[in-house]
Amino acid sequence: MIPDWAEERRHMVERQLRRRGIHHAGVLAAMGEIPREEFVPLEWRVTAYGDAPVAIGYAQTISQPYMTALMAALLELDGTQTVLEVGAGSGYAAAVLGALARRVIALEIVPELAEVARDNLRRTGRDGNVEVIAGDGSLGYAPQAPYDVISVAAGAPDVPPALLEQLRDPGRLVIPVGEFEDQELRVVSRRGGRIETWVATMCRFVPLRGGEGWA
Repeated sequence: MIPDWAEERRHMVERQLRRRGIHHAGVLAAMGEIPREEFVPLEWRVTAYGDAPVAIGYAQTISQPYMTALMAALLELDGTQTVLEVGAGSGYAAAVLGALARRVIALEIVPELAEVARDNLRRTGRDGNVEVIAGDGSLGYAPQAPYDVISVAAGAPDVPPALLEQLRDPGRLVIPVGEFEDQELRVVSRRGGRIETWVATMCRFVPLRGGEGWA
């Protein structure tokens, strides 16, 4: 029996997001509209709206819905910003960010997965303002810097210097930082040349691979 995906999305928004304190109207609307099941491999599609990450191949995952929503809300997007997303995965978070921002540059270190993300975004009609680039996200993407906001969907040992260099002033960066398996979700703000950092929550992401991540 094929699930009622629209009902699954509604339950996800109400039970996993709104009840846990996600109140950003744009985030709730985007995640209530975007077909998350289309960004999950067929063999795992039935788990697409579960309250947990889902494997997407190549030792990567699509993040738990709540974490995707929390990170998007913390970025405080209003439709005018250019976003750098590090760790595109299957493209779901990029689709959410694309619904909230003017433009999204999404980096994915696994070339095959970058192609999967492009296909998913194209098939769901979410590729109009989202560009997926295969490359080392820990180094950012200098050709189109600076970025108003940067979202990193993988745990790093520290904030990569290249990402700070490519963050606009004013600008905001959200990134999991810590040990290989357990991190804290940090919000880094730049304003008037000053850098301020605060911790939103504890979290667990797949490790950030690349020159400024985990080897």
